[in-house]
Amino acid sequence: MHSPRLVFAAPSSGSGKTTVTCGILQALKNRGMNVFSFKCGPDYIDPMFQEKVIGVRSGTLDLFFSGEDTLKRLFCRNAEGSDISVVEGVMGFYDGLGSDTDRASTYHVAKVLQAPVILIVNARGQALSTLAELDGFMKFRPDSGIRGVIFNQMSEHVFKALEPEVRRMGILPIGYLPKVSDLVIESRHLGLVTPGEIDGLSDRLQKLAETLEKTLDFEALLKLSAEAPDLAYLPDPDIPDMPRTKIAVAKDEAFCFLYKDNLALLESLGAELLYFSPIHDQTVPDEAQGLLLPGGYPELYAKEISENVSMLESVASAIRSGMPCLAECGGFLYLHKELEDMDGTYWPMAGVLDAKAWRTNRLGRFGYITLASNGDNWLLPEGEQIRAHEFHYYESSDCGTDLHAQKPTGSRSWDCIHIKGNLMAGFPHMFYESDPKFVERFLRRCAGEEE
Repeated sequence: MHSPRLVFAAPSSGSGKTTVTCGILQALKNRGMNVFSFKCGPDYIDPMFQEKVIGVRSGTLDLFFSGEDTLKRLFCRNAEGSDISVVEGVMGFYDGLGSDTDRASTYHVAKVLQAPVILIVNARGQALSTLAELDGFMKFRPDSGIRGVIFNQMSEHVFKALEPEVRRMGILPIGYLPKVSDLVIESRHLGLVTPGEIDGLSDRLQKLAETLEKTLDFEALLKLSAEAPDLAYLPDPDIPDMPRTKIAVAKDEAFCFLYKDNLALLESLGAELLYFSPIHDQTVPDEAQGLLLPGGYPELYAKEISENVSMLESVASAIRSGMPCLAECGGFLYLHKELEDMDGTYWPMAGVLDAKAWRTNRLGRFGYITLASNGDNWLLPEGEQIRAHEFHYYESSDCGTDLHAQKPTGSRSWDCIHIKGNLMAGFPHMFYESDPKFVERFLRRCAGEEE
């Protein structure tokens, strides 16, 4: 498949790659281009930001969740029909699953995709020294793929002085972003939840795009993206003979952490997705045969969720009546008896689980995990695994013990997740493509078929 593409990476977090990447996405969209944006890592929030604020289609790429062949297949499926795909890296360029490996790093993703890399270097407090940093990143891996550089927080005068030296290093000086404190896209913006934030950030992004149009060589960027070679990938696996099902999917400002590839896999296996709002609607869709409660921000909307008694009772009744349900993180909290909001007030929830959830001041059990069964069950039999990650500041009085979570590096592990009858609920966010049979079992259960 021919797919023009670029990877935007940086030496470290905090280098400005999100600000620069978002500005470039906005500028490309302003040019009338059909853009698809990918984010490396297990990230829901950056893609959501890019879709809501910039208005470009967006998704994730992750080499812990996916093998190399699967990643290429998912990339090509999502990028099909786009004029260009922009991939924003995660952490430092070579930082992977552990301190001593580049596995699943931005470098690894770029290598698998055979994509040209643009390194975004923060030049604050530096001039010529930025080239030493650039040189080191190019030489650390001979196949780094670094083809160009953008300097962040650099003046036009300094960039003009360094431009010839950059060319002598054998890469393209794409341009610079001057210090623009009022246009920076900070991490706190990425989790935006209100329309007012969107309006203000849209104006900021337009100004950022206008600035970059003056300071970056967009023609060089587009030419470089077109030099990416055709990408060969394995076709989609054969689809088993599956029953047609209708799955109710919670989706609103409180429940919004949904991987596109998870939803696409559900649909490819015969599921019709019925979106509903636990905040604004009164009941689960009548025709639903299964229920998906994803993560999100229930703690920010605990009052509104709690006061929608009709929906709480509808969800609880559906699950207690036998409707299969997958509940992850925020969806797991929704099923508790009580949830603490950001102000310390506890609000009644659906009460499916006899548990209480409260806010902590630190990330709990943060990062990638592989989930395996602590005993045979209908969703994840012994000997089978599914990949997931945890990211939450909340704790529960009962996290479940039916699965075992193992970190990919080191020896840390723990028990988690409830699998009780038709319900699977816990903090981990799962990536379905890492174990499609898990999804098949869920859908067959929804259709009334027994394994």
